[in-house]
Amino acid sequence: MEADVSEMRNELQSRDGLWRRIQLECQKLYTELLKIKEYKDMQEIQIKHQSSHVQLTEQLENKNPELLLFAESQECQEEELKKIRNHVYREEQSHCSEQERMKTEISDLTEELHQKEITIATIMEKASLLERQLKMELETKHKLLTKQQV
Repeated sequence: MEADVSEMRNELQSRDGLWRRIQLECQKLYTELLKIKEYKDMQEIQIKHQSSHVQLTEQLENKNPELLLFAESQECQEEELKKIRNHVYREEQSHCSEQERMKTEISDLTEELHQKEITIATIMEKASLLERQLKMELETKHKLLTKQQV
């Protein structure tokens, strides 16, 4: 389970890195788009009646679908990342619950073992006492037997 959680963390970190690169690329593209728009505006003023105006407009129009596709991809990545984070969180919660259950079980078993050790010690003590009593009785009977034989 820890390996799964670790693997999921690694995957989450990998996706976080990818996400950061995507955001950086998006920012660069946005900056580039702003520059292109600015350039387009300047060109429209400077060369309003030239044919290159049409080409620049087409180039800008071609960039817009790419940006839209990139934004959609970015949203999908965000959703996937959110799902992975939720899954990792649930796994960590499950792992913590399992650890707590195991700690409780170990504590209960330790207590049970301690009680059994106390019981064994008590039984050993009683057995020792009985053994001494039997030895004393045996000695007494042995002395009586010796007296009777004499």
